[in-house]
Amino acid sequence: MTISTSPATPRRASQLGDARSGKLAANLVAFGRALRRAGVPVDGARIALAQQAIEAVGVARREDMAAALEAVLLSRAQDRAVFAELFDAFFRDPELAHKLLAQMLPRAEGHAEPPRQRPRVREALAPPKPQAQQAAGPDQAVDLDAAMTASAAQRLRHADFNLLSASEYRLVERLVRDIPLPLPSVASRRTRGGARGARVHWARTLRRAARSGGDLVSLARLRRRRQPLPLLLLVDVSGSMERYARLLLAFLHAATARTRLDGANLRVRRDVFAFGTALTDLTPAFAQADTDAMLADAGRAIHDFAGGTRLGDSLAQLRQRHGRRLVGRRTLVLIVSDGLDTGEPGALAEELAWLGRRCRRMLWLNPLLRFDGYAPSARGAAQLHRACDGMLAVHNVSKLQELAGAIAALLER
Repeated sequence: MTISTSPATPRRASQLGDARSGKLAANLVAFGRALRRAGVPVDGARIALAQQAIEAVGVARREDMAAALEAVLLSRAQDRAVFAELFDAFFRDPELAHKLLAQMLPRAEGHAEPPRQRPRVREALAPPKPQAQQAAGPDQAVDLDAAMTASAAQRLRHADFNLLSASEYRLVERLVRDIPLPLPSVASRRTRGGARGARVHWARTLRRAARSGGDLVSLARLRRRRQPLPLLLLVDVSGSMERYARLLLAFLHAATARTRLDGANLRVRRDVFAFGTALTDLTPAFAQADTDAMLADAGRAIHDFAGGTRLGDSLAQLRQRHGRRLVGRRTLVLIVSDGLDTGEPGALAEELAWLGRRCRRMLWLNPLLRFDGYAPSARGAAQLHRACDGMLAVHNVSKLQELAGAIAALLER
């Protein structure tokens, strides 16, 4: 009896183990489940592609395996850091893999403690609560002493965006879309009729006189219309702004679409750019009425997400290609960044000076103000602090709710 010894059979068995036991498929399913718990969109089709990719590259080299899984399981650049941490935690220790696989069982109680930094990774690796705790009735809940606890909503209002877990992040992303941002307004050249005004509305006055036999009973007035200030939004999408960029884009899209003035719901003129190592025009994406569609379009348009920050080079591109977007000297510029710029500070100072001469006010929305005693001592941060008219905090929901009043106070000053 002759046994076939083709080279493909022993090589595959030595790399992937015994396929009949299903170890490869079970491990990939558990890894995909951990990614989903961390907020990464992974479905069954991607898990099947992951198995084919591992069979193609093998498991002899850990780097090749990571690259293959990342290529087929990820569709967004912002998920790469979470994938890297989960892959390191999942494939470092075999005992950890067994504990993660236990998450698929109904009564898994193992507690894995891998090295972890991000809340999304920590939540993904945490085992589910025992069913006895999940099925706790209202009688047990009454025994808890809540004298020194805060409600979940109150805690989320003051929680730093960078410290949110995956589920909290998704909840806060929905909450920020409902925060209003009444924008400051200016008097336009166009006029409208009203009870008060500096000019007489002669057409309306004469029509009133015709109805009263030619007697001028009252003088109709003309007053200048109010219109919201045009906006220029510059959003930092570098690696240090990873957790803030998506939330603030969702907030700015919903809050700056329209504003209410003189009883009318007016559309706001806004130009939006993302900057990292280069400038990306997000104005077409912001034209979407749905915030989720805007985020999807922005994700496809931004190619340098979670990279470095070169604000000076990005402002130079803005000046050369989009300088006409600035409307006279009425534009309100909002720069959303932590100021950790890696470019030349001299070039950044020149571009900020050019931008300051062509706008009404330039405000810096800085999430690093969450730290007590923060000082813009970095080179890029120092240039931003010197050129901008004010610096405001945007690191949690409460600060976003206070943003409109802070902008109005700075403009009045």
